[in-house]
Amino acid sequence: MSHPNLTVLDHPLIRHKLTLLRRRETSTGGFRRVAREIGLLLGYEAMRDLPLEMVPIETPLEPMLSPVIAGKKLCLVSILRAGQGLLDGMLDLVPSARVGHVGLYRDPHTLVPVEYYVKLPEDVAERLVILVDPMLATGHSAAAAVDRVREAGVTRIRFACLVAAPEGVAAMAEAHPDVPVFACGLDRGLDEHAYIRPGLGDAGDRLFGTK
Repeated sequence: MSHPNLTVLDHPLIRHKLTLLRRRETSTGGFRRVAREIGLLLGYEAMRDLPLEMVPIETPLEPMLSPVIAGKKLCLVSILRAGQGLLDGMLDLVPSARVGHVGLYRDPHTLVPVEYYVKLPEDVAERLVILVDPMLATGHSAAAAVDRVREAGVTRIRFACLVAAPEGVAAMAEAHPDVPVFACGLDRGLDEHAYIRPGLGDAGDRLFGTK
């Protein structure tokens, strides 16, 4: 099953930077820097159709009507811990965005996501939420995070990741067919440990140097 709202980004800079992240020899510092850069580019694509409104401004030469983002602005929600690597780049793009966190880890035996932390802005229901997590593997954690923000009243949700597996895309399509998914790459599939192949390894460990 494919996701009806899956977008695999094909910009040359995104494809190039994803290759840098995939390389085994890329250092922790290099991985962190490139993840931040690709997060900005990923955010640019995920926010391409934000609504605009016209407001009066003064240029140095004359008054005019000019576009600004309409209404309540964004909330970026990082799925801890690895989502932080993409979050920083997106915040470079939209520094005024509100930020939320959903802490999930995957039980190594059942592969079921376990929630350990949630903190969202009080007015999150009035905002467009972009959930960020580097990997869409089984899709269980992503679907659980979407469930969690829906419980807070959010109706406009998007999901952005570096690499997706077909299994994760199918799981998201079944659980949340109305949530657009933006990925920098769609890989072959999952191995017996539910790691994406060829993938880029454990994004959290590579970001934080914990392995």
